[in-house]
Amino acid sequence: MATTHDATDETHDEVGQARPVRPEDQDPKLWRGQGWTARVIKNEDDDGWAVEMTCDGQSEPSLVGPWTMGRDKKNPKPLDASAFATLVKTANEVLARHVQQRRALLHRNVTVAVEGGARVRVDLDVVPDEDDPHAVLTERDAAGGIVRRSRVAADFKLTAESARRWLEGGVPEA
Repeated sequence: MATTHDATDETHDEVGQARPVRPEDQDPKLWRGQGWTARVIKNEDDDGWAVEMTCDGQSEPSLVGPWTMGRDKKNPKPLDASAFATLVKTANEVLARHVQQRRALLHRNVTVAVEGGARVRVDLDVVPDEDDPHAVLTERDAAGGIVRRSRVAADFKLTAESARRWLEGGVPEA
């Protein structure tokens, strides 16, 4: 991840190599760096301004938020190094939350007691394949080792009860 220390000096890339900041990367309404492009746009909902953050390589913005008016109350406040750094941090946090939320939807687990009082963990991993959506149930022992796996329907609801049924052989494979 690159970091800009000053609006006019240099940028450091992932391995710490300094490179000059190119003037074409910085404009009052458009900044590029650290894998992101910030663009100030007219807010279509009101008379104000908005800023959109687009990750390099993506066609759609990952984040759009309100932007401050300038002193003349007509034009937007220009982007600067501090504002850009804050926008990059916010956009990275939004993406991280999105990844975390998606992971929570696709990967679940429950721990259940089985015969003899032993506790085992059952994982449900949804495979959101367009052609063949399904899920995989995995039984894990106390050390986390895989005991067995089965393929089930993508809409399988993992609960303590459904895990017990599966462990007892009462859930058909998909």
